[in-house]
Amino acid sequence: MDWKNIVATVAPWIGTAIGGPLGGMAVEAAANALGLSDKTVEAVKGAIMGASPETLLALKEADQNFALQMQSLGFQNVKDLEAIAAGDRDSARKMQMENKSIMPAVITSGILSSFIGMGLVLFFIPIPDPNRDQIIFMLGQLSGFTGSAIAFWLGTTRQSEDKTRLLAQSPPVK
Repeated sequence: MDWKNIVATVAPWIGTAIGGPLGGMAVEAAANALGLSDKTVEAVKGAIMGASPETLLALKEADQNFALQMQSLGFQNVKDLEAIAAGDRDSARKMQMENKSIMPAVITSGILSSFIGMGLVLFFIPIPDPNRDQIIFMLGQLSGFTGSAIAFWLGTTRQSEDKTRLLAQSPPVK
């Protein structure tokens, strides 16, 4: 199971917020619950993947405190947080549709080239033992970036653009 799915199941408020604009607050709440001094997504991910039931219980308790904090800020339920994240994605899609910027294509090309290049290097050049963990970590991060870049072009962003174009061409409903 993916670590984000674990967080979303055990701590729905924190799990939902991690993917949106309030992600920093959610990661900090999770890191505090897990007793981590390093308050980063990577640290939380590592702690979740090897979590004991007691650790998951602490995360659940942190989620309840996080829910109270979010409610004091005006978010009444998890759906309010999901709406913020959805609005954030929607505004990015609309910006790309309106501006037709070349930068997403340039960034995607760079990410894909880096991923393919790193894969080839790993097949032909031995990695020194002291650098092995850093290289594996970087490849994991690059793999995630590659998936996100592909999803931008082929995932819901492209589907949303196609849907919008089709709706604009369709006759009005009476």
